[in-house]
Amino acid sequence: MNPSIQTWQQALPHGITLSCRACGDKGRPVLMFLHGFPEAAFVWDELLEHFSRPENGGYRCVAPNLRGYEHSSAPTDVKDYRAKFLVQDIAALIEVECGPHQPLAALVAHDWGGAVAWSVANTHHERLCQLVIINSPHPGPFVHAMRNNPAQQAASAYMNFLIQPDAASQLSANGFRKLFGFLRGNDHELSGMHSLTARAAPWLTPELENRYREVWGQGLQGGLNYYRASPLRPPSPKDPGAAAIALPPEMLHIAVPTLVLWAQDDIALLPCLTEGLDQHIPDLKLIPLPGATHWVVHEQNERVISEISAFLKPAVQ
Repeated sequence: MNPSIQTWQQALPHGITLSCRACGDKGRPVLMFLHGFPEAAFVWDELLEHFSRPENGGYRCVAPNLRGYEHSSAPTDVKDYRAKFLVQDIAALIEVECGPHQPLAALVAHDWGGAVAWSVANTHHERLCQLVIINSPHPGPFVHAMRNNPAQQAASAYMNFLIQPDAASQLSANGFRKLFGFLRGNDHELSGMHSLTARAAPWLTPELENRYREVWGQGLQGGLNYYRASPLRPPSPKDPGAAAIALPPEMLHIAVPTLVLWAQDDIALLPCLTEGLDQHIPDLKLIPLPGATHWVVHEQNERVISEISAFLKPAVQ
């Protein structure tokens, strides 16, 4: 554990508590970081430390564990993981950190955190100045791909495994073997649909494995409930999934300046999911990251920090 990271339990007005990590002084412009599945807030520690330093902006950097993760509240009802409740959590945390009138300098998010961030930016655009998304599909291109792109449908097949009633017990078995296989790029560990040769994952050190085990040992069902609560998944013989969804344009519009970083070797979220983004985001900067997988925040940490830094410069002046 890094002693420079502050940790606490943040109670929110609507009865949810989020376990949080932060660096930097209160009263400074706030960067907020949202993690995805099957991760936790600790994955942002290097970015929290970097951007809190005076020479890198001196931000107040906050990373909550989303509801259902680590020591955050974990409701048992799947309905409590619908998008409107996840957005409520983050909007309330922004209020705590920034007060009623000051927006975030930026919201930075990956994977499921990105799904929440897209919704926050759509419904509470006045609460953030900028948005940074890392390999998390905007709902417009994702629904389109679920209807029309067989490759993305196949790549997303793991989602239909994760909504199975026994998914948590399967993922916990044999020392979380399936989850570690997923982190190493062994997608057949989850989907059962096809096999790809697992690439080396030097970023996944023994120390980091232990951090994941500690978080996963708190329970996996909360994170899995995100998949169960959302209709945005590939169609199956028993479930039309996202293919049955029609989203109105107003639910897709993003009014804040947005940086999208997309690792090109993500086997679950293909580059096709960045096509058509400019239809929904007037102020968009899209940067492909070659040679990186879904876990690009770990693999190319310095590149991710560099791109975010360049994007934030106008807001820092």
